[in-house]
Amino acid sequence: MSDESLFREVDEEVRQEQYKQLWSRYGNLFVALCLVVVAAVAGYKGWQYWQVKQSESAAETFFAAAKLAGAGKADDALKQFESIGHPGYGLLAQFRQAATLAATGKPVEAVKIYDGLAANSAAAAPLRDLARIRAAYVLIDTASQEDLAQRVKPFDVTGDPWRHAAREIQALAAWRAADHAAADTMAKSMLGDPETPSGMRQRAQVLAELLIPLVGKP
Repeated sequence: MSDESLFREVDEEVRQEQYKQLWSRYGNLFVALCLVVVAAVAGYKGWQYWQVKQSESAAETFFAAAKLAGAGKADDALKQFESIGHPGYGLLAQFRQAATLAATGKPVEAVKIYDGLAANSAAAAPLRDLARIRAAYVLIDTASQEDLAQRVKPFDVTGDPWRHAAREIQALAAWRAADHAAADTMAKSMLGDPETPSGMRQRAQVLAELLIPLVGKP
């Protein structure tokens, strides 16, 4: 046996002995660490599965409730919407719940939900803004012109995506209050904005024509 072979064999035996010592000292710790990693992965996968099942269940309940609302079964739909606690579908359910309440002659309850959504810091900003606009539309027939203006005036700025709805709400509120000058101003601002949606533009045109003989009169 050559010296090189001998040294290699001795070196291999030394390494094996070191491995045995390391395993004797840290083997149990290594096994425990492996078990912890496996348990953590299994727990995470289980949590993901639970999240998926929760989402699927919430989605089924939401669409079933929407179907009930569309079929005119408002009471049953409202119960279904209220039962949804999922973070995402729960917010959508509140919007549909409020819309259903408004459509069935319960504006106070509808606005309460919309105002709650608008104040919910966990909801995305666009959803909070939508809730404020929806609440204002529900209140058009009952709230004062000043109250509605306070609700939507912050949106009535160039570039804001809700400015068209804000102007329509103010125009309708002014029309109901017989404030013809303010209604005319809002209608013309909608007609003068090239980005006003076609449906709103048509309604603004009708309102502007109705106001022609009234503007300037007490």
